[in-house]
Amino acid sequence: MLKILIIDDEKDALEVLEWKLNKYVKEEISITKCSSPLIGIELLKEVEPDILFLDIQMPEMDGFSFIEKFPDRDFKVIFTTAYDEYGIKAVKAKAFDYLLKPIDVDELNLAIKKIINEEKQVTIPANLSPKINISADGKVYLIDKETVLYLKSDKSYTTISLTSGKKIIATKTLKEIHKKFPCPEFVRVHNSYVVNLNHATEYNKGVNELTMLDGTIVSVSRSKKTELIKKLHLDK
Repeated sequence: MLKILIIDDEKDALEVLEWKLNKYVKEEISITKCSSPLIGIELLKEVEPDILFLDIQMPEMDGFSFIEKFPDRDFKVIFTTAYDEYGIKAVKAKAFDYLLKPIDVDELNLAIKKIINEEKQVTIPANLSPKINISADGKVYLIDKETVLYLKSDKSYTTISLTSGKKIIATKTLKEIHKKFPCPEFVRVHNSYVVNLNHATEYNKGVNELTMLDGTIVSVSRSKKTELIKKLHLDK
């Protein structure tokens, strides 16, 4: 499922884009929207979207100032605006696409399809190899997924912690590394962590934390709590 976040200060624009996405996009999607970029900053961290539709001209903060707060983003940005003079600036901001309002349905579908095709190209099929390949330090590490405790994000880097105590630091985002582990036991429980539930030893519901085999305490975000409880077959 594609997770989509829409940020636009115009209520009509929010509702129209949501309607077009629900009506015309054939993929399974979930949509979150808000009219305040200030609220959107926290919402983005909570939702962890695959795609962000972002208006450019907003009174609290313009779209370019907003996106500067996420230099190491692992989501695609599609700027939406009624003005056509921002194209070059959008390219420099590393936007995936730039759609003019009123948004054409065919252009909207094309942008979504391009994102889906790109995702498919980088996803490693499950069970393709018993080893997971991780490029780091000028080497390619071949590791068994069973030996991985958790993956931890550090901006544009990801640390892979192994049961042996070894840590491998890869120059890829957490989202990119997570795609190499298309297994149900590898669950993203926080903006900064993907854990191997086979190596979780304790879950503290009071403070919403997981304890891993090596003693590491991992916070679980509120948005991931329900999914985690379901994965662990716990009572709510």
